[in-house]
Amino acid sequence: MSWLSHEHSRRKALVTATGLVAGAALPVSAAARATASPHGSGAAAHTAAAPYTNPVIWQDFADIDIIRVGNAYYYSASTMHYSPGAPILRSYDLVNWELVGHSVPVLDFGSKYDLNGSRGYVRGIWASSLAYRPSNRTFYWLGQIDFAKTYIYTATSVEGTWSRLTTINNAYYDAGLLIDSDDTMYVSYGNTTISVAQLSPDGRDQVRTQQVFTTPSSVGTLEGSRFYKINGNYYIFLTRPANGQYILKSTSGPFGPYTMRQVLLDLRGPVSGGGVPHQGGLVQTPGGAWYYMAFVDAYPGGRIPVLAPVAWTSDGWPVVQLVNGAWGASYPGPAAGPAALATPRQVAPLTGVDTFDGTSLKPTWEWNHNPDNTKWSVNNGLTLRTATVTNDLYWARNTLTHRIQGPTSTATIQLDHSAMRDGDRAGLALLRDSSAWIGVKRDSGATRVAMVSGLTMDSNWNTTGTGAELASGAVQGSRIWLRVTADIRPGTGRPGTFSYSTDGTNFIRLGPSFTMGNDWRFFMGYRYAIFNYATQALGGSVNVTRFELATPGQSQAQASASGVM
Repeated sequence: MSWLSHEHSRRKALVTATGLVAGAALPVSAAARATASPHGSGAAAHTAAAPYTNPVIWQDFADIDIIRVGNAYYYSASTMHYSPGAPILRSYDLVNWELVGHSVPVLDFGSKYDLNGSRGYVRGIWASSLAYRPSNRTFYWLGQIDFAKTYIYTATSVEGTWSRLTTINNAYYDAGLLIDSDDTMYVSYGNTTISVAQLSPDGRDQVRTQQVFTTPSSVGTLEGSRFYKINGNYYIFLTRPANGQYILKSTSGPFGPYTMRQVLLDLRGPVSGGGVPHQGGLVQTPGGAWYYMAFVDAYPGGRIPVLAPVAWTSDGWPVVQLVNGAWGASYPGPAAGPAALATPRQVAPLTGVDTFDGTSLKPTWEWNHNPDNTKWSVNNGLTLRTATVTNDLYWARNTLTHRIQGPTSTATIQLDHSAMRDGDRAGLALLRDSSAWIGVKRDSGATRVAMVSGLTMDSNWNTTGTGAELASGAVQGSRIWLRVTADIRPGTGRPGTFSYSTDGTNFIRLGPSFTMGNDWRFFMGYRYAIFNYATQALGGSVNVTRFELATPGQSQAQASASGVM
């Protein structure tokens, strides 16, 4: 993914890139003619799985890196200004996924990530890399921050605890981390000019770096490196944002020379209204089959993952398996593995109910910038004490966010507002560079429920509108249920609607529909966001005793039965 002020912006790439260098094309229509690679399928000895449909997850998880360790798959994604950063999902079949942790516990890269005098919107955790080192049974996450430095975090379990191993004074842009069969660590990185760095045996320092490839002008921009060693050959998987995927191959070692082929270009994707699948990673099943997990632009919801099988030509090039000339809307499911593992393992659902039990947040939650940890707690509900005095939600600390489930879903919170103070604002938002919310306002000792719209940012992520109240109603008692329904099918004019209840059963619509924006430049999609901030003085608090994320047709009972997130 390209930073907008970078020399090669994503928009420029789309305008200037015209195709593949002559003589290097691998037509996507060749999928049917591709043969299995010598590293085999082996799938006959494994249990067939049910067909799956794309997207495999309809939530915003972009800039994919995917690996397999034993019989488990792990998937890392970008989070920009959300904290903790770099979420990790786990699956045992490539189709059903659960959120299990974050590689970057806190965005401690400067005060802007604390909303302290400056802001870090659309910075932070960009395309990064996840790898596993068998020699020390350790997971490694690597990513650059703010075009300045590269950070490496490690953990012996994806659930954590993750800690910073080192800081390298080179910015490995859109990096792919490879741990070679001899345990040497290499990093591929760059935009248009692709380089490979070798790290020290302990992974703390750079030993050498060398440019290995320059993208032909006929292709334009290539970035989003993923680095592999397959059958003795070295491959660097690269994206052309936002409509192509290419691969470099070296038979002579990690520093090349490399030759290039096109994997896909302007390929029809499986999500109606969505973009071209691109910028993901290759992964091999225990049975030897290969898959490509990519994402498609699907705003206003963000960038969502799609999965397709991959075959290999006899001379060692990957080819995506197509359905009627397009990335398939469905495919036969990946083999489930040996007979002993044929019964799918259960994973925690990405929808359902959270009652904020225990003493920590579940991995489905991320804060807008770093929180003030003295101003929140979890135990029999989520307590949010006001952490910021502001009239601008974009400056308010301790705003807790959750990805929206597509294509449409509803989020509901139960809110105890009895400890709010005059000037406090608390509620549930649709949060992005244009936002709206439903919530409780406390003024002059009186409480009302309000729907507010018109919260906006400009293209430099400065606030241009703090919102206007479009509807309100009186509130009695100490509890209220707030609900937001979001339609995040790709396209323009998608609505969000707001309602409230005083008994948890009968909901009253409040205010007009909010039209969500679908410009890609904020990169992250809309999120549900729980907030509580002060406009006068700190000291108030609210307690969220329940959050429910449900899809259409689910009753509250069905959502509860789907499990705790």
